[in-house]
Amino acid sequence: MTDTPDPAGFDDEGPEAAPGGEVLEAIVAGGAAGRLDRALADALPQISRARLRALMEAGAVTRDGAAVTDPSGRAAAGAYRIAVPAPVAATPEPQDIPLEVLFEDPHLIVVNKSAGMAVHPGPGVPDGTLVNALLHHCGASLSGIGGVARPGIVHRLDKETSGVMVAAKTDAAHQGLAALFAAHDIERSYIALVRGAPRPPAGEIRTRIGRSTHDRMKMAVLKTGGREAVTHYRTERTFGPAGGPLAARLACRLETGRTHQIRVHMASLGSPCLGDPVYGSGAPAAAVREALRESGLARQALHAAVLGFVHPVTGERLRFESTPPPDMAALEARLSDL
Repeated sequence: MTDTPDPAGFDDEGPEAAPGGEVLEAIVAGGAAGRLDRALADALPQISRARLRALMEAGAVTRDGAAVTDPSGRAAAGAYRIAVPAPVAATPEPQDIPLEVLFEDPHLIVVNKSAGMAVHPGPGVPDGTLVNALLHHCGASLSGIGGVARPGIVHRLDKETSGVMVAAKTDAAHQGLAALFAAHDIERSYIALVRGAPRPPAGEIRTRIGRSTHDRMKMAVLKTGGREAVTHYRTERTFGPAGGPLAARLACRLETGRTHQIRVHMASLGSPCLGDPVYGSGAPAAAVREALRESGLARQALHAAVLGFVHPVTGERLRFESTPPPDMAALEARLSDL
């Protein structure tokens, strides 16, 4: 989870155009020097350099069949293929979808997002999103800075991650919240139920995260490229034998907010979130599998429990807490019996 959107909106599996999109080719001459994003922007003036950076980080730029994901890398001579997805054409419609509102004033709204709700429309998710619900609840007051597809959206939770989110109702609030997120001046804490127990039991994970070069539907820890990602974690309790716990409950505090950040970082420690269909490689112990079945949890066991920030307009310090929903609570109760 993280909680930032994929800036390119790219969702296909290779260097082919998404439906309605196109594949462009850029030739970088042998004498080119400097950053790759600049060289590609020179070759393709119809695409902004910022857009090219987003496409590279999304794995949509390839050279000789291999994804090129580091915009700051040195330009190498050759032909580059850029798969540009089709723009989102439709404006989301207001939908009367129930919202659990934790706080609301003329400037912003804080909600407790349920698991299974996407934050904004995208490929395969045309409606039923938090944006559709906010448009119905807030009317035309949502900030337009996020564009027609993402009005008011400042950050994101994965579709199957539950918990606290803030959205902006005015442009001033949007700009202020965006600045807080960019400065890492937001308190964001998550609860994760994971396989086994991480070693050490508490610490800081500092890596670079970007689109996987092997599977573009996934994010991965990268040696080069990507963006810096920092997660602080602490084991709150373990489940199962003391000498070899079968699962654990973690408190994870985000310093940055990259796509799928906690899920990728926990998997990199060998303790992926329970129920994670993307990063949960390796089967948990039989007793944990049974606990998952009995709990009915059908998603990653990850919940955004705390969101705190200084109100960008009033200056008031706000802090919101949310307890895990019934499916995660049921799983923890069953793990407690191990």
